[in-house]
Amino acid sequence: MTISFDLDDTLIPGIKRFPTESRTLLRRLSGAEPLRQGTIALWKTLQREGYRIVIYTTSLRCRRKIWWTFLVHGILLHTIINQKTHEHRLGQNSRLHSKYPPASGIDVHIDDSEGVAREGLRHGFRVIVLEEQQVGWQAYILQALQQRAVQAAMRPDRPAAPAQ
Repeated sequence: MTISFDLDDTLIPGIKRFPTESRTLLRRLSGAEPLRQGTIALWKTLQREGYRIVIYTTSLRCRRKIWWTFLVHGILLHTIINQKTHEHRLGQNSRLHSKYPPASGIDVHIDDSEGVAREGLRHGFRVIVLEEQQVGWQAYILQALQQRAVQAAMRPDRPAAPAQ
């Protein structure tokens, strides 16, 4: 299963605040952005369980900066989708969707935005919403992914293309 994570206010604090991974000397000197506390452990668990993990953000960060932030935290990324990639993959439809994970083969997207969750309902893709102060957020994600995996095995219904 391929899953994606949003960055801003989901894994990287911005407007929303949450505890972050320790800021080692290397992380501070490298200019890497801080990640939500527990991200490294969750990533290792997800990779061990066979999930393919993607970053899907519509921020204007360059892919190299995103890659570097995760590398400094000991995390290798499979794919990074930023605003430029999003626009390239969706073409003119990119204005209709703030995010559209199925266009990149993503089964489930994890985001802090209820708006993205509403888009998922409207356009037929799965979203797990992560709250700012989500208690036990790693277990919450793992449980939600397991439930979605069971649902997908029972009823695969991934949409093929974005609605126009």
